[in-house]
Amino acid sequence: MNIHLPPGKRVYFASDFHLGAPDMARSRQREKLIVQWLDDASRDAQHIFLVGDIFDFWFEYKHVVPKGYTRLLGKLAELRDKGIGITVFIGNHDMWMDGYFEQELEIPVYFEPRQYEIGGKKFYIGHGDGLGPGDHGYKFLKKIFRNPVCRFLFSCIPPNWGISMANYWSRKSRAATGEKLETFLGENEEWLAIYSREILQKEHFDYFIFGHRHLPLDLKLADHSRYINLGDWLNYHSYAVFDGTTTELKYYKTEEA
Repeated sequence: MNIHLPPGKRVYFASDFHLGAPDMARSRQREKLIVQWLDDASRDAQHIFLVGDIFDFWFEYKHVVPKGYTRLLGKLAELRDKGIGITVFIGNHDMWMDGYFEQELEIPVYFEPRQYEIGGKKFYIGHGDGLGPGDHGYKFLKKIFRNPVCRFLFSCIPPNWGISMANYWSRKSRAATGEKLETFLGENEEWLAIYSREILQKEHFDYFIFGHRHLPLDLKLADHSRYINLGDWLNYHSYAVFDGTTTELKYYKTEEA
């Protein structure tokens, strides 16, 4: 896909908001900060990529979506109405999206990494879960959770019970993997960097953009190719910006900070 980038316009990338965690009070404060960031970005944004785990848990029943997040959803609708492009990628915590964003917000949602040409640069973008070597247990569970039968069976559970159960599982999963995801493994051991180098052997990309690691990273893979991990908004308030020439990791700070 080709995204035209007019002079003075930028493309923004962010991931791992994990709205809903660790509780609604702290999530709401984080949501307000994210909305403020989106407001600031909208001044020169041509396109905004939200690269997975927007929510700590999300499931779309036929007529029900999780309660809350009205500030974020309203802001995304407002930006789309202004003509700003927005793309969402599924993460491991919000993999059960099923049409709500497309129908209500006119925002495309993708489950797998995708390739883009933006301002003459080639981007490879995805959440990052289940990619690269290792983590075979999660890769097996991912296939189960994305299975249509599994999704149907979960949808038969009343929302009050189902969402409560899923929020509990989500907290347990984050507690079990949090330290591992937030620890730098070294340039030669980062599994998404290894995955990116494997892709590079077949096709050149200027930038590989991923989330999932909860750790802001900017690693050189080869001449004219970099792997950028977007970090998260639980700890870092980090994001990336492409200005037509380079992509740079940044950290959002309000005027009050």
